[in-house]
Amino acid sequence: MTNDRDTAVRRVLETYVDPYLECDLVTAGAVRALTIDGPTVNLAIELGFPASRYAETLAVRLRELIATLDWVTEANVEVVWKVQSHAVQRNLQPIGAIRNILAVASGKGGVGKSTTAVNLALALARDGARVGLLDADIYGPSQPRMMGLAGERPVSRGGRSIVPLEAYGVKVISIGFLIDEEEPMVWRGPMVTQALTQLISETDWGELDYLIVDMPPGTGDIQLTLSQRVPVSGAVIVTTPQDIALIDARKGLRMFQKVEVPVLGIVENMSTHICSQCGHEEHVFGTGGGRRMAEQYGVALLAELPLDVRIREQADGGTPTVVAEPDSPLGQAYMDMSRRIAAKLVRTDAGTVFPTISVEDS
Repeated sequence: MTNDRDTAVRRVLETYVDPYLECDLVTAGAVRALTIDGPTVNLAIELGFPASRYAETLAVRLRELIATLDWVTEANVEVVWKVQSHAVQRNLQPIGAIRNILAVASGKGGVGKSTTAVNLALALARDGARVGLLDADIYGPSQPRMMGLAGERPVSRGGRSIVPLEAYGVKVISIGFLIDEEEPMVWRGPMVTQALTQLISETDWGELDYLIVDMPPGTGDIQLTLSQRVPVSGAVIVTTPQDIALIDARKGLRMFQKVEVPVLGIVENMSTHICSQCGHEEHVFGTGGGRRMAEQYGVALLAELPLDVRIREQADGGTPTVVAEPDSPLGQAYMDMSRRIAAKLVRTDAGTVFPTISVEDS
């Protein structure tokens, strides 16, 4: 009886492939406790990514699966989450109390990188994480406007640190807070890299689970400075399906690989357009480019985001989609993307030992 129940519970848990971890919870090492008391199963799951709004969905699904065993009369499932610090480039130390720094990059401009970065930050915060957003695009900062903070100014603490501004539960810093919105940044490379270094190191971020860095397009000074001086846990490459964008996106991906920053995957933005008037769906910029690139470089395709006028309008208006329409299909697309990105940081070990199962016959 005992061995049969052990095997039955194990098999049930191994049949559920988490959509974000992309493996079963046993392999992911997410099962923290499992006890069987007669016909009652008690299961504790701990995820390594923010899941405040996903935890109950997962718990319900696991209860349903366990209840399919004919001898089970009660299944108690608790799902919690905890964000750990993950590996960074060699010889670099964490900055303050920031657990993970994620770079959102693209090879070229105009692919929606900043919109992706801001919605990623907001989605992680909506799922319960402590999040900061660094606008590293010194020449073209856009996060002050996207976060509804245009015209605001951060304060200095004792002349030694900058207190970031905050909107929608996310801490934000940008060179755009320190200059006029229409003032051009006529700076040479060394000045830009110094400004970026100061923005990161002299901002009082406090304790963060994630610092999202909205990178400028290209593979120049700022990208090299980030990879050489800042402990980055992972990079996300944003592209559109069209060939010209993919060419540059490949350069960005290979740059991060060369400097030993893990590439978590690719986000294909503007993947498809659905007409707001007639509902016709069209692949304006081509189809399948992001997926082919992901397969070519052996990385994940993290999301295929739509081209929708509401996304642009909401970002321009200072209320990005995750804030404006969190429960809509557009908002859910960003929520799913953020969970996949955060889950990619969670190291899985196929050799994880299944936890000890305690069986008490009643």
